[in-house]
Amino acid sequence: MTLRKRTVRNAAVVGVSTALLGITAPVTASAGAGVPAGSLAWTECEGAADPRQQCATLQVPMDYADPGGPRIGIAVSRIRSGNPDARRGTLLLIPGGPGGSSLNDPSGKGQKLPRSVRDAYDLVGFAPRGVAPSSSVDCGLETADLATSRLRPWPAPDGSIDGNLDTARRVADACVRDGGALIRHISTANEARDIDRLRAALGERRLSVWGVSYGTYVGAVYAQLFPHRTDRVVLDSNDDPDPARVARAWLAGHEQGVEDTFPHFAAWASAPGNPDRVADRAADVRPLFLRLAARLDRAPIPWPGANPQELNGNVLRQTMLDSLYRPGSYPTLARLMRAALEGTVPPAPQGPPEAVLQNVTAVGVGALCNDVAWPTSPAVYRKDVAESRAKYPLTAGMPRNAMVCAAWPYPPREAPVRITGRGPSNVLLVQNERDVATPLAGALRMREALGRRAVMVTVDSTGHDAYLANGNACGDRTVSRFLATGDRPATDVYCRD
Repeated sequence: MTLRKRTVRNAAVVGVSTALLGITAPVTASAGAGVPAGSLAWTECEGAADPRQQCATLQVPMDYADPGGPRIGIAVSRIRSGNPDARRGTLLLIPGGPGGSSLNDPSGKGQKLPRSVRDAYDLVGFAPRGVAPSSSVDCGLETADLATSRLRPWPAPDGSIDGNLDTARRVADACVRDGGALIRHISTANEARDIDRLRAALGERRLSVWGVSYGTYVGAVYAQLFPHRTDRVVLDSNDDPDPARVARAWLAGHEQGVEDTFPHFAAWASAPGNPDRVADRAADVRPLFLRLAARLDRAPIPWPGANPQELNGNVLRQTMLDSLYRPGSYPTLARLMRAALEGTVPPAPQGPPEAVLQNVTAVGVGALCNDVAWPTSPAVYRKDVAESRAKYPLTAGMPRNAMVCAAWPYPPREAPVRITGRGPSNVLLVQNERDVATPLAGALRMREALGRRAVMVTVDSTGHDAYLANGNACGDRTVSRFLATGDRPATDVYCRD
Protein backbone atom coordinates (compact mmCIF):
# COMPACT_ATOMS: atom_id res chain seq x y z
CA MET A 1 0.00 0.00 0.00
CA THR A 2 1.40 3.39 -0.96
CA LEU A 3 0.72 6.08 1.59
CA ARG A 4 0.96 9.84 1.74
CA LYS A 5 1.40 11.26 5.21
CA ARG A 6 -0.72 14.19 6.33
CA THR A 7 -0.50 15.39 9.92
CA VAL A 8 -2.99 17.83 11.45
CA ARG A 9 -1.92 19.53 14.66
CA ASN A 10 -4.29 20.92 17.22
CA ALA A 11 -4.11 24.69 17.73
CA ALA A 12 -1.07 25.17 15.53
CA VAL A 13 -2.84 28.22 14.16
CA VAL A 14 -5.57 30.43 15.52
CA GLY A 15 -9.24 30.00 14.76
CA VAL A 16 -9.20 26.77 12.76
CA SER A 17 -8.30 23.67 14.74
CA THR A 18 -9.11 20.04 15.21
CA ALA A 19 -7.96 17.21 17.44
CA LEU A 20 -4.34 16.12 17.25
CA LEU A 21 -4.47 13.71 14.35
CA GLY A 22 -2.12 11.72 12.22
CA ILE A 23 -4.10 11.18 9.00
CA THR A 24 -2.71 9.00 6.25
CA ALA A 25 -4.31 8.80 2.81
CA PRO A 26 -3.96 6.06 0.19
CA VAL A 27 -2.41 6.81 -3.18
CA THR A 28 -2.76 3.57 -5.12
CA ALA A 29 -4.68 1.06 -3.00
CA SER A 30 -8.23 1.12 -1.68
CA ALA A 31 -8.98 -0.17 1.80
CA GLY A 32 -10.10 -3.76 1.93
CA ALA A 33 -9.27 -4.59 -1.69
CA GLY A 34 -8.40 -8.25 -2.20
CA VAL A 35 -7.52 -9.08 1.41
CA PRO A 36 -9.31 -12.13 2.86
CA ALA A 37 -11.14 -11.56 6.14
CA GLY A 38 -9.04 -12.33 9.21
CA SER A 39 -5.68 -12.14 7.44
CA LEU A 40 -3.05 -9.46 6.95
CA ALA A 41 -0.95 -9.20 3.78
CA TRP A 42 1.94 -6.95 4.77
CA THR A 43 3.52 -4.75 2.11
CA GLU A 44 5.99 -1.91 1.94
CA CYS A 45 4.56 1.27 3.43
CA GLU A 46 5.88 3.95 1.09
CA GLY A 47 6.10 7.46 2.48
CA ALA A 48 6.40 6.34 6.12
CA ALA A 49 8.98 8.15 8.24
CA ASP A 50 10.65 4.83 9.04
CA PRO A 51 11.32 2.44 6.14
CA ARG A 52 10.74 -0.53 8.46
CA GLN A 53 7.04 0.33 8.73
CA GLN A 54 4.78 -2.12 6.91
CA CYS A 55 1.13 -1.68 5.89
CA ALA A 56 -1.83 -4.01 5.51
CA THR A 57 -5.63 -3.95 5.48
CA LEU A 58 -7.91 -6.05 7.66
CA GLN A 59 -11.49 -6.77 6.63
CA VAL A 60 -14.11 -6.76 9.39
CA PRO A 61 -17.91 -6.80 9.43
CA MET A 62 -19.51 -3.40 9.05
CA ASP A 63 -22.28 -4.61 11.38
CA TYR A 64 -21.24 -7.13 14.04
CA ALA A 65 -24.90 -8.10 14.45
CA ASP A 66 -24.71 -9.28 10.83
CA PRO A 67 -21.24 -10.86 10.56
CA GLY A 68 -22.00 -12.32 7.14
CA GLY A 69 -23.03 -8.94 5.72
CA PRO A 70 -20.97 -6.15 4.11
CA ARG A 71 -17.35 -5.81 5.14
CA ILE A 72 -15.15 -2.78 5.57
CA GLY A 73 -11.39 -2.31 5.49
CA ILE A 74 -9.25 -1.24 8.46
CA ALA A 75 -5.83 0.12 7.47
CA VAL A 76 -3.05 -1.20 9.73
CA SER A 77 0.68 -0.49 10.10
CA ARG A 78 3.50 -2.22 11.93
CA ILE A 79 7.15 -1.98 12.90
CA ARG A 80 8.48 -5.25 14.25
CA SER A 81 10.53 -5.55 17.41
CA GLY A 82 14.20 -4.89 16.77
CA ASN A 83 15.19 -7.73 19.09
CA PRO A 84 13.28 -10.98 18.47
CA ASP A 85 14.88 -12.60 21.53
CA ALA A 86 13.38 -9.91 23.78
CA ARG A 87 10.00 -9.73 22.04
CA ARG A 88 6.96 -10.13 24.30
CA GLY A 89 4.12 -9.41 21.88
CA THR A 90 2.33 -6.50 20.22
CA LEU A 91 1.73 -2.99 21.55
CA LEU A 92 -1.27 -1.41 19.83
CA LEU A 93 -1.25 2.39 19.71
CA ILE A 94 -4.88 3.54 20.09
CA PRO A 95 -5.44 7.10 18.84
CA GLY A 96 -7.55 9.88 20.28
CA GLY A 97 -10.45 11.55 18.59
CA PRO A 98 -12.94 10.25 17.70
CA GLY A 99 -11.47 10.75 14.25
CA GLY A 100 -7.79 10.28 15.06
CA SER A 101 -5.47 7.77 13.45
CA SER A 102 -2.35 6.02 14.74
CA LEU A 103 -1.38 4.70 11.32
CA ASN A 104 1.85 6.74 11.30
CA ASP A 105 2.60 6.24 14.98
CA PRO A 106 4.84 3.15 14.76
CA SER A 107 7.39 5.30 12.90
CA GLY A 108 6.32 8.51 14.71
CA LYS A 109 5.64 8.75 18.41
CA GLY A 110 6.34 5.04 18.81
CA GLN A 111 10.01 5.73 18.17
CA LYS A 112 10.06 7.93 21.31
CA LEU A 113 9.54 4.79 23.37
CA PRO A 114 12.73 3.61 25.11
CA ARG A 115 14.56 0.78 23.42
CA SER A 116 13.54 -1.65 26.15
CA VAL A 117 9.89 -1.13 25.14
CA ARG A 118 10.56 -1.17 21.38
CA ASP A 119 12.48 -4.42 21.77
CA ALA A 120 9.63 -5.97 23.76
CA TYR A 121 6.90 -5.30 21.18
CA ASP A 122 5.91 -5.03 17.58
CA LEU A 123 4.41 -1.52 17.38
CA VAL A 124 1.07 -1.49 15.57
CA GLY A 125 -1.08 1.46 14.50
CA PHE A 126 -4.39 1.68 12.67
CA ALA A 127 -6.96 4.02 11.19
CA PRO A 128 -10.23 3.22 13.01
CA ARG A 129 -13.36 2.44 11.04
CA GLY A 130 -14.54 5.50 9.15
CA VAL A 131 -11.12 7.20 9.15
CA ALA A 132 -9.32 7.35 5.79
CA PRO A 133 -7.58 5.34 4.41
CA SER A 134 -9.78 2.75 6.13
CA SER A 135 -13.29 2.57 4.70
CA SER A 136 -14.26 6.17 5.30
CA VAL A 137 -17.24 8.45 5.84
CA ASP A 138 -18.02 12.05 4.82
CA CYS A 139 -21.09 14.19 5.53
CA GLY A 140 -20.53 16.78 2.80
CA LEU A 141 -20.89 19.65 5.26
CA GLU A 142 -20.88 23.31 4.32
CA THR A 143 -17.42 24.81 4.81
CA ALA A 144 -18.73 27.21 7.45
CA ASP A 145 -19.98 24.27 9.53
CA LEU A 146 -16.45 22.83 9.67
CA ALA A 147 -15.19 25.73 11.80
CA THR A 148 -14.28 24.42 15.24
CA SER A 149 -15.91 27.41 16.89
CA ARG A 150 -19.17 26.28 15.28
CA LEU A 151 -18.80 22.53 15.80
CA ARG A 152 -18.09 23.20 19.45
CA PRO A 153 -21.46 24.50 20.67
CA TRP A 154 -20.56 27.99 21.88
CA PRO A 155 -23.78 29.85 22.72
CA ALA A 156 -24.60 33.28 21.32
CA PRO A 157 -23.27 36.25 23.32
CA ASP A 158 -26.60 36.56 25.15
CA GLY A 159 -26.61 32.85 26.03
CA SER A 160 -29.12 31.85 23.36
CA ILE A 161 -28.70 28.35 21.95
CA ASP A 162 -31.06 28.70 18.98
CA GLY A 163 -28.14 28.93 16.54
CA ASN A 164 -26.55 25.82 18.07
CA LEU A 165 -29.77 23.87 17.61
CA ASP A 166 -29.94 25.00 13.99
CA THR A 167 -26.36 23.83 13.43
CA ALA A 168 -27.11 20.50 15.10
CA ARG A 169 -30.08 19.86 12.84
CA ARG A 170 -28.21 20.93 9.70
CA VAL A 171 -25.18 18.74 10.44
CA ALA A 172 -27.32 15.76 11.45
CA ASP A 173 -29.37 16.05 8.28
CA ALA A 174 -26.23 16.17 6.13
CA CYS A 175 -24.70 13.13 7.83
CA VAL A 176 -27.91 11.13 7.46
CA ARG A 177 -28.09 12.14 3.79
CA ASP A 178 -24.43 11.69 2.82
CA GLY A 179 -22.82 9.52 5.52
CA GLY A 180 -23.88 6.21 4.01
CA ALA A 181 -24.57 3.00 5.93
CA LEU A 182 -21.18 2.98 7.65
CA ILE A 183 -21.80 6.10 9.75
CA ARG A 184 -24.49 4.24 11.69
CA HIS A 185 -21.97 1.56 12.65
CA ILE A 186 -19.22 3.82 13.96
CA SER A 187 -19.08 3.40 17.73
CA THR A 188 -16.58 2.78 20.51
CA ALA A 189 -17.81 -0.77 21.04
CA ASN A 190 -17.40 -1.57 17.34
CA GLU A 191 -13.89 -0.10 17.38
CA ALA A 192 -13.10 -2.41 20.30
CA ARG A 193 -14.45 -5.37 18.32
CA ASP A 194 -12.30 -4.34 15.36
CA ILE A 195 -9.29 -4.31 17.68
CA ASP A 196 -9.98 -7.87 18.76
CA ARG A 197 -10.26 -8.96 15.12
CA LEU A 198 -6.89 -7.28 14.59
CA ARG A 199 -5.43 -9.10 17.60
CA ALA A 200 -6.52 -12.42 16.13
CA ALA A 201 -5.18 -11.53 12.68
CA LEU A 202 -1.82 -10.67 14.25
CA GLY A 203 -1.74 -14.12 15.81
CA GLU A 204 -1.61 -12.77 19.37
CA ARG A 205 -3.30 -14.48 22.30
CA ARG A 206 -3.18 -11.23 24.27
CA LEU A 207 -2.64 -7.62 23.26
CA SER A 208 -0.90 -4.75 25.03
CA VAL A 209 -2.28 -1.27 24.34
CA TRP A 210 -1.34 2.37 24.79
CA GLY A 211 -4.49 4.46 24.46
CA VAL A 212 -4.42 8.26 24.54
CA SER A 213 -7.32 10.66 25.19
CA TYR A 214 -10.44 9.17 23.53
CA GLY A 215 -8.21 6.13 23.05
CA THR A 216 -8.38 5.61 26.83
CA TYR A 217 -12.11 5.04 26.57
CA VAL A 218 -11.60 2.74 23.59
CA GLY A 219 -8.93 0.86 25.55
CA ALA A 220 -11.15 0.60 28.63
CA VAL A 221 -14.07 -0.67 26.54
CA TYR A 222 -11.78 -3.23 24.89
CA ALA A 223 -10.54 -4.37 28.31
CA GLN A 224 -14.15 -4.65 29.48
CA LEU A 225 -15.43 -6.61 26.47
CA PHE A 226 -12.31 -8.78 26.08
CA PRO A 227 -10.63 -8.75 29.51
CA HIS A 228 -8.62 -11.91 29.06
CA ARG A 229 -7.29 -10.78 25.69
CA THR A 230 -5.37 -7.95 27.35
CA ASP A 231 -1.73 -8.01 28.43
CA ARG A 232 -0.36 -4.65 29.64
CA VAL A 233 -2.77 -1.71 29.32
CA VAL A 234 -1.68 1.93 29.51
CA LEU A 235 -4.43 4.58 29.48
CA ASP A 236 -2.96 8.06 29.05
CA SER A 237 -5.05 11.25 29.61
CA ASN A 238 -8.26 9.62 30.66
CA ASP A 239 -11.87 10.18 29.67
CA ASP A 240 -14.68 10.03 32.19
CA PRO A 241 -16.37 6.65 31.48
CA ASP A 242 -19.80 7.70 32.82
CA PRO A 243 -22.11 5.21 31.04
CA ALA A 244 -25.13 7.51 31.30
CA ARG A 245 -23.49 10.43 29.47
CA VAL A 246 -20.34 9.18 27.68
CA ALA A 247 -19.30 12.06 25.34
CA ARG A 248 -21.58 14.52 27.11
CA ALA A 249 -19.40 14.01 30.18
CA TRP A 250 -16.27 14.64 28.10
CA LEU A 251 -17.67 17.90 26.77
CA ALA A 252 -18.80 18.96 30.24
CA GLY A 253 -15.30 18.22 31.53
CA HIS A 254 -13.94 21.26 29.71
CA GLU A 255 -15.46 23.46 32.44
CA GLN A 256 -13.11 22.06 35.07
CA GLY A 257 -10.29 21.45 32.61
CA VAL A 258 -10.12 25.16 31.78
CA GLU A 259 -10.33 26.13 35.45
CA ASP A 260 -7.47 23.74 36.27
CA THR A 261 -5.25 24.96 33.42
CA PHE A 262 -5.94 28.67 32.92
CA PRO A 263 -3.97 29.76 36.04
CA HIS A 264 -0.87 28.10 34.54
CA PHE A 265 -1.39 30.11 31.34
CA ALA A 266 -1.97 33.27 33.38
CA ALA A 267 1.33 32.85 35.23
CA TRP A 268 3.14 32.37 31.93
CA ALA A 269 1.33 35.27 30.22
CA SER A 270 2.33 37.68 32.98
CA ALA A 271 5.93 36.58 33.47
CA PRO A 272 8.56 39.34 33.17
CA GLY A 273 10.66 38.96 30.05
CA ASN A 274 7.98 37.06 28.15
CA PRO A 275 7.72 38.73 24.71
CA ASP A 276 4.06 37.64 24.55
CA ARG A 277 3.19 39.02 27.97
CA VAL A 278 -0.40 40.33 28.19
CA ALA A 279 -0.53 41.59 31.80
CA ASP A 280 1.75 42.57 34.68
CA ARG A 281 0.14 40.19 37.17
CA ALA A 282 -1.27 36.69 36.81
CA ALA A 283 -4.42 37.83 38.61
CA ASP A 284 -5.11 40.31 35.81
CA VAL A 285 -5.08 37.80 32.92
CA ARG A 286 -8.46 36.20 33.57
CA PRO A 287 -10.46 39.45 33.82
CA LEU A 288 -8.59 40.77 30.77
CA PHE A 289 -9.58 37.68 28.78
CA LEU A 290 -13.23 37.95 29.85
CA ARG A 291 -13.41 41.65 28.98
CA LEU A 292 -11.79 41.04 25.60
CA ALA A 293 -14.17 38.17 24.77
CA ALA A 294 -17.15 40.35 25.71
CA ARG A 295 -15.81 43.19 23.55
CA LEU A 296 -15.43 40.84 20.58
CA ASP A 297 -18.96 39.56 21.18
CA ARG A 298 -20.20 43.12 20.69
CA ALA A 299 -17.79 44.19 17.95
CA PRO A 300 -16.09 41.37 15.99
CA ILE A 301 -12.99 42.20 13.95
CA PRO A 302 -13.06 41.17 10.26
CA TRP A 303 -10.64 38.35 9.53
CA PRO A 304 -10.45 37.71 5.76
CA GLY A 305 -9.44 34.18 4.85
CA ALA A 306 -10.30 32.67 8.23
CA ASN A 307 -13.24 30.39 9.00
CA PRO A 308 -15.32 32.17 10.22
CA GLN A 309 -14.14 35.37 8.57
CA GLU A 310 -14.21 37.36 11.78
CA LEU A 311 -12.58 37.31 15.16
CA ASN A 312 -15.50 37.20 17.56
CA GLY A 313 -15.78 36.27 21.21
CA ASN A 314 -16.36 32.60 20.52
CA VAL A 315 -13.38 32.34 18.19
CA LEU A 316 -11.27 33.78 21.02
CA ARG A 317 -12.79 31.31 23.48
CA GLN A 318 -12.14 28.39 21.12
CA THR A 319 -8.56 29.57 20.64
CA MET A 320 -8.20 29.63 24.42
CA LEU A 321 -9.45 26.07 24.67
CA ASP A 322 -7.13 24.89 21.88
CA SER A 323 -4.10 26.72 23.25
CA LEU A 324 -4.44 25.22 26.73
CA TYR A 325 -3.83 21.72 25.33
CA ARG A 326 -0.09 22.24 25.82
CA PRO A 327 2.10 25.05 27.15
CA GLY A 328 3.88 25.23 23.80
CA SER A 329 0.66 26.65 22.32
CA TYR A 330 0.26 29.44 24.87
CA PRO A 331 1.82 32.04 22.53
CA THR A 332 -1.02 31.46 20.04
CA LEU A 333 -3.60 32.70 22.54
CA ALA A 334 -1.44 35.49 23.92
CA ARG A 335 -0.64 36.88 20.47
CA LEU A 336 -4.28 36.80 19.46
CA MET A 337 -5.21 38.64 22.64
CA ARG A 338 -2.53 41.27 22.04
CA ALA A 339 -3.64 41.76 18.43
CA ALA A 340 -7.33 42.02 19.37
CA LEU A 341 -6.55 44.58 22.08
CA GLU A 342 -5.08 46.73 19.30
CA GLY A 343 -8.05 46.09 17.01
CA THR A 344 -6.06 43.92 14.60
CA VAL A 345 -5.78 40.23 13.70
CA PRO A 346 -2.81 38.00 12.80
CA PRO A 347 -2.54 36.43 9.35
CA ALA A 348 -5.44 34.10 8.55
CA PRO A 349 -4.70 30.61 9.90
CA GLN A 350 -4.03 27.80 7.48
CA GLY A 351 -6.24 24.89 8.40
CA PRO A 352 -5.97 21.26 7.32
CA PRO A 353 -7.38 20.20 3.94
CA GLU A 354 -11.16 20.32 3.82
CA ALA A 355 -11.34 16.63 2.88
CA VAL A 356 -9.57 15.76 6.15
CA LEU A 357 -11.93 17.96 8.17
CA GLN A 358 -14.97 16.44 6.44
CA ASN A 359 -13.78 12.92 7.27
CA VAL A 360 -12.78 13.63 10.86
CA THR A 361 -16.02 15.47 11.57
CA ALA A 362 -18.16 12.68 10.16
CA VAL A 363 -16.36 10.04 12.25
CA GLY A 364 -16.84 12.19 15.33
CA VAL A 365 -20.56 12.53 14.63
CA GLY A 366 -20.90 8.77 14.24
CA ALA A 367 -19.03 7.83 17.39
CA LEU A 368 -20.45 10.51 19.68
CA CYS A 369 -24.05 10.07 18.59
CA ASN A 370 -24.12 6.29 18.28
CA ASP A 371 -22.54 5.60 21.68
CA VAL A 372 -25.33 7.11 23.78
CA ALA A 373 -28.63 8.96 23.35
CA TRP A 374 -28.42 12.70 23.98
CA PRO A 375 -31.38 14.75 25.28
CA THR A 376 -33.54 16.13 22.48
CA SER A 377 -35.40 18.76 24.52
CA PRO A 378 -34.02 22.30 24.03
CA ALA A 379 -35.17 23.08 27.57
CA VAL A 380 -32.54 20.71 28.99
CA TYR A 381 -29.73 22.52 27.22
CA ARG A 382 -31.07 26.00 27.97
CA LYS A 383 -31.13 25.25 31.69
CA ASP A 384 -27.69 23.62 31.69
CA VAL A 385 -26.11 26.40 29.61
CA ALA A 386 -27.47 29.11 31.91
CA GLU A 387 -26.06 27.33 34.97
CA SER A 388 -22.71 26.74 33.29
CA ARG A 389 -22.35 30.35 32.13
CA ALA A 390 -22.92 31.58 35.67
CA LYS A 391 -20.46 29.20 37.30
CA TYR A 392 -17.78 28.91 34.60
CA PRO A 393 -17.59 32.19 32.65
CA LEU A 394 -14.40 31.24 30.80
CA THR A 395 -16.22 28.49 28.89
CA ALA A 396 -19.44 30.52 28.54
CA GLY A 397 -21.84 27.56 28.69
CA MET A 398 -20.34 25.61 25.76
CA PRO A 399 -19.54 22.40 27.69
CA ARG A 400 -23.20 21.73 28.52
CA ASN A 401 -24.72 22.83 25.22
CA ALA A 402 -26.36 20.90 22.39
CA MET A 403 -24.07 19.24 19.86
CA VAL A 404 -25.18 17.52 16.68
CA CYS A 405 -26.26 14.47 18.70
CA ALA A 406 -29.20 16.46 20.07
CA ALA A 407 -30.67 16.18 16.56
CA TRP A 408 -29.41 12.68 15.66
CA PRO A 409 -32.44 10.71 14.45
CA TYR A 410 -31.14 7.21 15.21
CA PRO A 411 -31.27 5.62 18.66
CA PRO A 412 -28.09 3.80 19.76
CA ARG A 413 -27.99 0.18 18.60
CA GLU A 414 -26.72 -0.98 22.00
CA ALA A 415 -26.31 0.36 25.51
CA PRO A 416 -23.01 2.03 26.40
CA VAL A 417 -20.40 -0.31 27.83
CA ARG A 418 -20.15 0.07 31.61
CA ILE A 419 -16.52 0.01 32.76
CA THR A 420 -16.03 -2.16 35.86
CA GLY A 421 -13.29 -3.76 37.92
CA ARG A 422 -13.98 -7.24 36.58
CA GLY A 423 -10.91 -8.70 34.87
CA PRO A 424 -7.16 -8.97 35.35
CA SER A 425 -5.29 -6.29 37.31
CA ASN A 426 -3.13 -5.10 34.42
CA VAL A 427 -4.09 -1.45 33.81
CA LEU A 428 -1.90 1.59 34.44
CA LEU A 429 -3.49 5.04 34.20
CA VAL A 430 -1.25 8.07 33.68
CA GLN A 431 -2.76 11.52 34.03
CA ASN A 432 -1.49 15.08 34.14
CA GLU A 433 -2.85 17.07 37.06
CA ARG A 434 -3.76 20.00 34.76
CA ASP A 435 -5.36 18.82 31.52
CA VAL A 436 -7.88 20.99 29.69
CA ALA A 437 -9.31 18.18 27.54
CA THR A 438 -9.40 15.24 29.95
CA PRO A 439 -9.30 16.81 33.42
CA LEU A 440 -8.12 15.01 36.51
CA ALA A 441 -11.69 14.84 37.87
CA GLY A 442 -12.76 12.65 34.95
CA ALA A 443 -9.64 10.52 35.17
CA LEU A 444 -10.41 9.81 38.82
CA ARG A 445 -13.80 8.50 37.72
CA MET A 446 -12.06 6.14 35.29
CA ARG A 447 -9.80 5.04 38.15
CA GLU A 448 -12.83 4.41 40.38
CA ALA A 449 -14.66 2.47 37.67
CA LEU A 450 -11.71 0.15 37.03
CA GLY A 451 -11.28 -0.55 40.74
CA ARG A 452 -8.80 -3.32 41.52
CA ARG A 453 -7.81 -3.65 37.86
CA ALA A 454 -5.93 -0.35 37.83
CA VAL A 455 -3.26 1.77 39.44
CA MET A 456 -3.04 5.49 38.67
CA VAL A 457 0.00 7.72 38.22
CA THR A 458 -0.92 11.38 38.68
CA VAL A 459 1.69 13.67 37.16
CA ASP A 460 2.44 17.19 38.39
CA SER A 461 2.37 18.68 34.91
CA THR A 462 0.23 20.73 32.54
CA GLY A 463 -1.09 19.74 29.14
CA HIS A 464 -2.99 17.04 27.31
CA ASP A 465 -1.19 13.70 26.72
CA ALA A 466 1.15 12.77 29.55
CA TYR A 467 3.43 9.87 28.60
CA LEU A 468 6.41 10.98 26.48
CA ALA A 469 4.62 14.26 25.70
CA ASN A 470 3.50 16.85 28.26
CA GLY A 471 4.17 14.86 31.43
CA ASN A 472 7.40 14.59 33.42
CA ALA A 473 10.37 12.26 33.82
CA CYS A 474 8.92 10.43 36.83
CA GLY A 475 5.68 9.59 35.01
CA ASP A 476 7.55 8.55 31.86
CA ARG A 477 9.86 6.23 33.83
CA THR A 478 6.92 4.62 35.61
CA VAL A 479 5.02 3.88 32.40
CA SER A 480 8.11 2.69 30.51
CA ARG A 481 9.04 0.30 33.31
CA PHE A 482 5.54 -1.17 33.32
CA LEU A 483 5.50 -1.71 29.54
CA ALA A 484 9.02 -3.17 29.46
CA THR A 485 8.94 -5.35 32.57
CA GLY A 486 5.39 -5.48 33.91
CA ASP A 487 6.57 -3.78 37.13
CA ARG A 488 3.62 -1.60 38.19
CA PRO A 489 3.36 0.51 41.36
CA ALA A 490 1.59 -1.34 44.15
CA THR A 491 -0.67 1.64 44.82
CA ASP A 492 -1.59 4.94 43.18
CA VAL A 493 1.35 7.33 43.06
CA TYR A 494 2.01 11.05 42.55
CA CYS A 495 4.92 12.08 40.30
CA ARG A 496 6.39 15.49 41.09
CA ASP A 497 9.31 15.43 38.62
